[in-house]
Amino acid sequence: MSEPIGPVDASTSPRYAGIATFARLPRIEDVPTVDIAVVGVPFDSGVSYRPGARFGPSHVRESSRLLRPYNPAQDVSPFALAQIVDAGDIPVNPFDITEAVDEIGRAVDALHERAQRVITIGGDHTIALPLLRSAAKRHGPVAVLHFDAHLDTWDTYFGAPVTHGTPFRRASEEGLIDLTASCHVGTRGPLYSKQDLLDDERLGFSIVSSEYIEESGVAAAIDRMRGRLGDKPVYVSIDIDVLDPAHAPGTGTPEAGGMTSRELLRMLRALSDLNVVGADVVEVAPAYDHAQMTGVAASHVMYELMSLLSAQVSR
Repeated sequence: MSEPIGPVDASTSPRYAGIATFARLPRIEDVPTVDIAVVGVPFDSGVSYRPGARFGPSHVRESSRLLRPYNPAQDVSPFALAQIVDAGDIPVNPFDITEAVDEIGRAVDALHERAQRVITIGGDHTIALPLLRSAAKRHGPVAVLHFDAHLDTWDTYFGAPVTHGTPFRRASEEGLIDLTASCHVGTRGPLYSKQDLLDDERLGFSIVSSEYIEESGVAAAIDRMRGRLGDKPVYVSIDIDVLDPAHAPGTGTPEAGGMTSRELLRMLRALSDLNVVGADVVEVAPAYDHAQMTGVAASHVMYELMSLLSAQVSR
């Protein structure tokens, strides 16, 4: 097996020069084999409030230029352990949600014919539904670890069953998720009624709220999260609005009282010995960002995911 092709060397080419692939990684067209693929989905037709996440993939890529090859927190060099590539963007219909969801599913299924793991940059959270459909085809019902300010298990918006606020209800109804092992982390803020929580529990989720993290600490939250996930195959879905707007202002539905980026990264590192089968990072809306704060946070979230996945696929 040949050595992985890594990022462009920042000592010979300035970080601000060249094609803005994620972390300056090679394109999928430039490598013979793939272990982990990063793919963008520039789609935000499912949003209920502020649009703009269709520009998230390019913003996160641009914000990732400063990432370096060695991750001291996980003691791993992800780009040396696995062949990680940027697979570009999936072009989807911005006018037809049903068609877009089908296009995403087909494209990710095809990408998995080359790559063991896929990390997706959104786009709005609607895209989690086709990504979970694809994951369930290979692994059966997965334990969904969902970092978000919101539950995203509502039924419909304006009568539409597939939006960025409904993907996990549809996934539960379709049998894509493990009802005994799925978990929201970082939820907070007002709901429509207490029935939202009752519905959410029935759909298969437990909750580690932002308030719980504040009151009990990150270590206790990690224990509760890991206890729920068990040894199941885990799909990680991260809405960047899980972070407080002070850390991630560039998102469509911000809520006060959120996690810090440091807390989120620490919780992701706690997954290193679990079977993480896929992940997405969504809802980065650069029009509302400032000084790339949200883009940088999202790029570091993806880097932690790459680090733990590279160690897993190289075992």
